[in-house]
Amino acid sequence: MTEQKKKLPPTHPGELLRDEIMPAAKLTQEKLANLLGVSRRTVNEIVTEKRSVSADMAHRLARLFNTTPEFWLGLQQDVDLWKAVKTGEADYRKIKPLRKKVGYQETYEERRNLHG
Repeated sequence: MTEQKKKLPPTHPGELLRDEIMPAAKLTQEKLANLLGVSRRTVNEIVTEKRSVSADMAHRLARLFNTTPEFWLGLQQDVDLWKAVKTGEADYRKIKPLRKKVGYQETYEERRNLHG
């Protein structure tokens, strides 16, 4: 089951809007666009998954639906990372990791250990 789950794409923020949020709130694309202060085309491109949710749009959606921008950007990031792996996996496998830690990694890990 886990292997099958990994093959499924994550939920695009537009899919969530289109299939769950807009019907529950009885919102049309036009009404949502007006509430967000954007064009209907922008909303259409998001709900049809042709456009990514930007930081600006994440703030607008968060304000309207009483969520957080991080929620919307997190959904978008999951989609973007999944797509990147699907299209670039062969190229990524060709990259050989450095064996030695680079300075910024040590600093980052030290800070994490101090605060974690």
